[in-house]
Amino acid sequence: MDASDSEQTIKPTDLRGILNYVPRFLGQTFVVSLDGSIIESDNLPNLLLDIAVLRSLQINVVIVHGIGKQLADLSTLRGITPSNTDGSGPTDDATLDLAIRASSRVSHQILEALTKAKLKCAITNSIKSKPVGVLKGVDLLNTGKTDQVDADFLNHLIAKNIIPIIQPIGFDRDGHTLRINSDALAVDTAIALGATKILFLSDENGFRQDGRLTQQIPIAELEDFVASEQFSTLTPALQSKAQHALRGVKSEIARIHILDGHIYDGLIREVFSNEGVGTLIYGNEYQQIRKAKHDEVPLVYHLTRSGVAREELIDRSMSSIEEKIGNYYVYEVDGNIMACVLLDRFEEDPGLREISSLFVHPFYQRQGIGRKLVRFACQLAEKEGAERVIALSTQTQDFFTSLLGFEEVSPEILPHERKASYHANQRQSKVLLKTFKR
Repeated sequence: MDASDSEQTIKPTDLRGILNYVPRFLGQTFVVSLDGSIIESDNLPNLLLDIAVLRSLQINVVIVHGIGKQLADLSTLRGITPSNTDGSGPTDDATLDLAIRASSRVSHQILEALTKAKLKCAITNSIKSKPVGVLKGVDLLNTGKTDQVDADFLNHLIAKNIIPIIQPIGFDRDGHTLRINSDALAVDTAIALGATKILFLSDENGFRQDGRLTQQIPIAELEDFVASEQFSTLTPALQSKAQHALRGVKSEIARIHILDGHIYDGLIREVFSNEGVGTLIYGNEYQQIRKAKHDEVPLVYHLTRSGVAREELIDRSMSSIEEKIGNYYVYEVDGNIMACVLLDRFEEDPGLREISSLFVHPFYQRQGIGRKLVRFACQLAEKEGAERVIALSTQTQDFFTSLLGFEEVSPEILPHERKASYHANQRQSKVLLKTFKR
């Protein structure tokens, strides 16, 4: 891709999208984990320019790198059979020597590329390690695991606008060298630094199910997936990232991304767009339902316009939304409103509630978000003492009846004022009712 191509991909809308995220990420730390194969990629200069963009937006970056490809290539060149290439199995003396040499070379490549991008960086010895020892009867020899991350040292570098480069090599208390798996090391580093994100960049572009990319997966679903038979069909590299990501999210790393490091501007798109390009693994706090705020009236209005255009929703003016904003509930994805629902109350029938203005951004439809919003509204209504809840629909009645337990009833059930507006708009909506069991 030449300069003219890249310029054509940058639009004012892209820049506005990025700026929406800047206040949220300001001063936070991202750990970027680069597999050895990505270091050899033609896309490495572009990735490092993306990292330069992150730094320009005052986002702290720490780089952890792997050496699997380089170790394998070096072993072939020297005619040595490595005992293990990814740092998860035994590391004999010959393989450790290869790992040290490969790690030195890769760190220098990153150092050289960051220098060309006008960024300050430093290769560190911030990882104290200890031998893994014997697992399941197998002595892992010179394979190590993280014992301690020198977070003070790393934070000192970050405060000086220096990007730390962390090798998959650690040193034990006696200064002996040990080989460490880079996926595990990235998670250990992120936990020690209280990082907001980990971005795994490799040849893998996240999880695929039924031939389609799984763009986001909550920790509970990932845990089930790791325990399933389907998990064994993943490549070893992807299995490693999934298992360590699971550990990272459980240790309060809010978001962990797995994406293909060969994709041009993939890192930026993954960080600064709702859709992303890979798989996002997130904890419970990533998505949430909450009451809409007064200053979010325009957001709710614009979110629902496509639903109005397709006659799925009643056309509500900005002022009418503002009048009822206290009854709107929104579904957030990474701080952005992607769905909403309105829970209305009736003075003449305190035991009845109405669910309306249910809309999910088209990109997030068919992911169960609509069901979550309706169930949330029903639970809230029941908690408030309501006995019944209604929903009016012209196109989605099957959604309410088949999935959520509503039944179609006569419009005569509507309170007087609501019945009058029902007949006045002439939409001929189906009236759907759910009664709470007592």
